[in-house]
Amino acid sequence: MSRTWLSPGVAYLARGLLSVVVPAASSVIIVVRLASLKGVRVSPWLISAVVLGAAPLGFAAYVLADGISQKRKAYRLGARLVPRIHGKLPGNLDKVVNMVLRNENEYLGRPIEDEIKTILATDFDNYVKGAKFREAVDSVLGTGVFNSDGEIWKLHRTMTRPFFTHDRISHFEIFDRHADHAIALAKKRFRTGLAIDFQDLISRFTLDSASEFLFGHCIDSLSAGLPYPHNATESTDAIQGDNAAAAFAYAFSQAQQAINRRVSIGQTWPLVEILADGTAQHMKVVNAFLDPILKDALEKRSTTVEFDKKEFADDQTLVDHLVNLTSDFKIIKDETLNILLAGRDTTASTLTSVVYLLAMHPEFLTRLREEIISKVGLTRRPTYDDIKEMKYLRAVLNETLRLFPAVPFDIRENICDTTWISPEDGKKPLFIPKGTMLSYSVLLMHRRTDLWGPDALEFDPDRWLDERVKKYLIPNPFIFLPFNAGPRICLGQQFAYNEMSFMVIRLLQNFSAITLSPEPAMRPPAWWAEKGGRQAIEQFRPRNHLTLYSMGGMWVKMEAVDDGEVID
Repeated sequence: MSRTWLSPGVAYLARGLLSVVVPAASSVIIVVRLASLKGVRVSPWLISAVVLGAAPLGFAAYVLADGISQKRKAYRLGARLVPRIHGKLPGNLDKVVNMVLRNENEYLGRPIEDEIKTILATDFDNYVKGAKFREAVDSVLGTGVFNSDGEIWKLHRTMTRPFFTHDRISHFEIFDRHADHAIALAKKRFRTGLAIDFQDLISRFTLDSASEFLFGHCIDSLSAGLPYPHNATESTDAIQGDNAAAAFAYAFSQAQQAINRRVSIGQTWPLVEILADGTAQHMKVVNAFLDPILKDALEKRSTTVEFDKKEFADDQTLVDHLVNLTSDFKIIKDETLNILLAGRDTTASTLTSVVYLLAMHPEFLTRLREEIISKVGLTRRPTYDDIKEMKYLRAVLNETLRLFPAVPFDIRENICDTTWISPEDGKKPLFIPKGTMLSYSVLLMHRRTDLWGPDALEFDPDRWLDERVKKYLIPNPFIFLPFNAGPRICLGQQFAYNEMSFMVIRLLQNFSAITLSPEPAMRPPAWWAEKGGRQAIEQFRPRNHLTLYSMGGMWVKMEAVDDGEVID
């Protein structure tokens, strides 16, 4: 049954009201009944006290009983309770508010640490996305592969896997067409002496590419005018080209921002959406684009003859593939939105980070460009075989994914009581009661010096080519997880490597140097320079919604090679 008329906040308060009314009413009935048996008149003040005190006293009793139960369970398992953060306000409200505020200015990942391998692989069945996470993101991702568990997750995974099992020439043709468009826009801007927001440009490239190979309909977001630097004399108000494309891209991004805010706040997120669903307006824009495409595909499928569902044409889209397997509109829509998120945002995030790191380290850019020119030249379109042979390109991508993984944080919920090995030698394992929301950070793990060596915070692609691979990665492959691990490992991993490799090659065939040109909103606060680690040297403000991005964009200038050598 649809509940679109009811805001998340009102629904949450309605559910919570029951937990207040029931104990209060029960307490009043008990007091009045006991008083009548004794022949005593009940004072209105007593009834008021019972009504006001029943809920908080009942909650306190529940917390106390639950704590005792957890201690007993931990004792039976030979474990100890996890140390807890204690705030000054009930429910650690002060801690929650402080974390939300800190995320606005702090360096990405400062608040949390992680436990990885247990969650992702060895005890996979005990760790799920969980009902709390599903509720927070359902209005955007539905029951797609990133927001489902159990049999529904297996269904989506099974449906999608065949589409990503082999390389398709048509994908490179799509990449090439949109790469040429993006590079032409960049060149036009650079000829005016102005910088571009590469994050914006590459997000459009990945959105147009992904929408075409997923839906067979290009959103054509590259047709909208690029943003200008803040001090440019050109008019920045008028967006040229397809306004619908720009609106879709913006709405999809804002919907992700909204669900990330929900996950960050925790179970009480509906309280900040009392008046309306924070994703509803944005999803109206997304649905207006996507729904007609899916309905048209389903109508066409109903009029075509049956064919072998195991056969795949090279130009078949994901929607074509899905409508051959099911006529359920919601299943198809949820899955395409989930894959669009993966196909667009994660790739754009990594390519943005690649350009940032190459601008920071021109010596690595020069070396990478030498490999590209020696293997492919300045004009030829790269092939699958070319990309497989380019070891240094893969090293650059891996090192970028290590320092700036596209999905820096994730969440799981355990469905059974369990224990974790204590990080402190000689101490009992930690007891994790069932239903616990567990946050873990691939970003923080990728930067640990005990896992990657004393230079873990440095950008050094050679770590993927020298003895450090044997020393650190081969003995413990779970220290590198940009594409997740275990049964949930990313189905599109090789597709992502192909698209990222293709675009990097095309960029460096056309441009010989990259320099940062930070806009004010992109620059980190001055006090970051006083901190340690990468925070002290970072020249942009990394943030995340579901994926990592640069706050304020990634503004750069690039030096084009001679016109006689570049791609037309």
